[in-house]
Amino acid sequence: MILALVLFVLLVLGVPLFVVIGVAAAVAFGVYAGHGGVEGLVVLVVKLSSLTTKNVFLAIPFFIVSGAVMGAGSIAARLVAVAEALVGGMRGGLAVAALFASVIFAALSGSSPVTLIAIGGIMFPAMLKAGYREPFALGFVTTAGSLGCLVPPSIPMLVYAISVTGTSSVDVRDLFLAGLGAAFVVVLMLAVYAIFAAGPVQATAAFSWSRLKTALREGAWALALPVLILGGIYGGLFTPTEASAVSVVYAVVVEVFIHRSLTLAQLPQVIVKATTHMGGLLLVIALSLAVNDFMVEAEVAEAALQQIRAWGLGAIGFMMVVNVFLVVTGMFMDSISAIVLFTPVIAPAAVALGIDPLHLGVVFIVNMEIGYLAPPIATNLFVASTVFKKPFGLVVRAVMPTLLILCAGLLLLTYVPTLTVGPVHALRGGAFFRPFATTAAPPPQQNTPTQSPAEPAPAQGNRVMSIEEMMRINRAKREAAQPAKQVEAAPAP
Repeated sequence: MILALVLFVLLVLGVPLFVVIGVAAAVAFGVYAGHGGVEGLVVLVVKLSSLTTKNVFLAIPFFIVSGAVMGAGSIAARLVAVAEALVGGMRGGLAVAALFASVIFAALSGSSPVTLIAIGGIMFPAMLKAGYREPFALGFVTTAGSLGCLVPPSIPMLVYAISVTGTSSVDVRDLFLAGLGAAFVVVLMLAVYAIFAAGPVQATAAFSWSRLKTALREGAWALALPVLILGGIYGGLFTPTEASAVSVVYAVVVEVFIHRSLTLAQLPQVIVKATTHMGGLLLVIALSLAVNDFMVEAEVAEAALQQIRAWGLGAIGFMMVVNVFLVVTGMFMDSISAIVLFTPVIAPAAVALGIDPLHLGVVFIVNMEIGYLAPPIATNLFVASTVFKKPFGLVVRAVMPTLLILCAGLLLLTYVPTLTVGPVHALRGGAFFRPFATTAAPPPQQNTPTQSPAEPAPAQGNRVMSIEEMMRINRAKREAAQPAKQVEAAPAP
């Protein structure tokens, strides 16, 4: 109660988020974690220092710098030219071009706000000039920019992979691949909406092979980056962390020496601006992970699972409750903080109900995508209001139609897991079709001397093995080292 009261007062006073989370972590370990006083604060510092052992954590600052370099250069404009050459002449073509350009740029930058600034800054004025209604154009480009959550390399996906452990852990490469399926579904739904809702507008130049060839030639270096990064990751050339470093080098070489849209003298300013953003983000993540560890020590996940049992929720009802909770949470909290704080509570309970950890990860990220657009605290809404110089209320009203489409997509992706994890299972030699986990929740347990009320239900089904796990199995032949075996179904207690 004291912790909740402290957090509420700090939020009301408008204290920066990293201070709020930092105070929460300090109070949690200093008062509630069983360590007490100074000893608890020492444990907190040790928890924070453990981040240095998480290699994936290092990928976040690299992708932030890479996105900043590309946002300051000409890659975004070249991607827009390619998208316009492909679909600009069709009905609603400029809106669809904005959508495709956002998806490709999101795969380069790994960030939703950066994508919105880079692509939206070009496409919003172009759509207005072509005769698109301002609310439609404003809402559509703002929503398209939020697709950075789903398209790898996605910073929220990296954070999710860092936040989950044990039976609910996922390999970030598998999560990237599952996210592509979700991105395809959402992009298709938004493209159909754009075609039918754009209204009578002036089309750009009709499709021309010569125009397309020119755009492809000028945008070849930009289009090659996602192929290099994703191909390198899944081809085994480098890890996601190494890929992030490669993206920085590639972006600098292309923008400075090939496109010549930046000079060496301008790079320090770009990097300093990115570092400011990076420092705030990493601080929030680090402190949130400390609260994450406290929740593990306090067995919050076990208590949550016991409550689910008491309610008699099965997998279907549980996922509906999770979606509602995450959407509401995204309305009031930064998406990255929400991922770090709530995954250790939600993920173990989901696995216990037979839900694939990868599937849960994608659903979580889609919820965070909606959080980028759901008022009152929505990152992309504030970014759009600032970049396009429009009242915040107008931006909120403009995104409502596309926000409803995203919610419909969320329901589809939640209950049809084949759309996300099917390709991952197929590449591992399994069946492409994956039914939704319909494991019924066990009846409420009676507290007896021989049974703990917080004992979680066993995991149902197997987690998909990552490439790294399979290589380790083939190389060492030691079944004790197979992480996938840790989540095999066991007889109910």
